[in-house]
Amino acid sequence: MTEVQPHLLVVDDDERIRGLLQKFLMRNGFLVSIARDAAQARRLLAGLEFDMLVLDVMMPGETGVTLTRDLRKSMAVPILLLTAKGETSNRIEGLEAGADDYLVKPFEPRELLLRINAILRRVPQMKSAEAPRVLHLGGVRYDLDRGELWRGADLIRLTATEAALMRRLSSSPGTALSREALAGDMPRDEGGGQERAVDVQITRLRRKIEEDPKQPRYLQTVRGEGYMLQPD
Repeated sequence: MTEVQPHLLVVDDDERIRGLLQKFLMRNGFLVSIARDAAQARRLLAGLEFDMLVLDVMMPGETGVTLTRDLRKSMAVPILLLTAKGETSNRIEGLEAGADDYLVKPFEPRELLLRINAILRRVPQMKSAEAPRVLHLGGVRYDLDRGELWRGADLIRLTATEAALMRRLSSSPGTALSREALAGDMPRDEGGGQERAVDVQITRLRRKIEEDPKQPRYLQTVRGEGYMLQPD
């Protein structure tokens, strides 16, 4: 039986750091979503369930500490803060806000990995039996646990290839995925690992998701990078 990958949300305003952390943590067995600021993080948290958050403290707008303090009013998800400030007073502020740990930049990626694993080991695994994990795409919703796409009370039929693409895109909402990466998730008999086939399947998915498939709002093309699922 395959072990479920812990789902992490990494929030940092530095695009380079976000990308590096996402690749490193995914190579080490995690499912990783990323956000550029607290506002985008809130949108992801509204529709997805995470096993842990990794938040940069110094972000434009709402800081990691402020976000942590507010999230603690309604959720107990573990939080690790990253910051360039190493003074004792800064660490205390973060911990008092409700963070589980605090790591000062620059740091070795291996140390981050060790801290994440240590936190996850000591936090009780309380999987929510409440509402299903759902992404909202305008008038359409995608149930991540069941892999089902719905419009109101109507189930939208997905082919095996479309279902595989939706699973991959929804695992990293707000993140552009290359055609090569998406082709690797397509069933062999339909995708053949060919990147051009991805474009055809994306077009078909847009017809099922978008109000105007020619001007996609939720299944976006990211020039030079690939495709991205951007939920409400």
